[in-house]
Amino acid sequence: MGTTLLLKGVVIGFALALPIGPIGILCIRKTFAEGHLSGMIVGFGAATADALYGFIAAFGLTVISDALVTRQMWIRLVGGAFLCYLGVKTFLAKPPVGSQPANGKGFVASYVSTFFLTLTNPLTIIAFLGVFAGFGLRNSELSVGSAATLIAGVFFGSSLWFFLLGWGVTLFRKKIDATGLGLINKISGVLIVIFGIVAILSFL
Repeated sequence: MGTTLLLKGVVIGFALALPIGPIGILCIRKTFAEGHLSGMIVGFGAATADALYGFIAAFGLTVISDALVTRQMWIRLVGGAFLCYLGVKTFLAKPPVGSQPANGKGFVASYVSTFFLTLTNPLTIIAFLGVFAGFGLRNSELSVGSAATLIAGVFFGSSLWFFLLGWGVTLFRKKIDATGLGLINKISGVLIVIFGIVAILSFL
């Protein structure tokens, strides 16, 4: 039973992380600029936020989920504004000269910013509720241990997608020179700003 729940969680986490959005673009850009590990840190931040939202859905914490969904306009407006800032910063970023070494401070900043950025989409809880229902996983029937196993699977599944995404980018990384990295920064920045504008305009 535990293994089955873990595997279901992996599938759910992988499937919900799969669409390429601003986090995926950040992962791709970080991997190109700093290497696979830096891209994975972005993925871990997103996976942690996914696991937290999955936790809220799995344990039936309706007070929290209702409060988040009720305030989703302000949460997503803040997230959209942050995306615009991040997009402009990425657009203006200068490509690194040679191999860009990663460091602990950069890892923490990437992890924390991605975690909070992923949290700015409270509708993720509704997505989890819908997927859980599709898999026949009702929170009223889940014990604490079962729910924890399911959420662990969600984290691993989401992380797996970002690992594979970063690995795929790494295959092409050595073929990209400084000019190519500069172009990637420009494209990534524009796309991230577009995501931010869409998030803001969706509630206006």
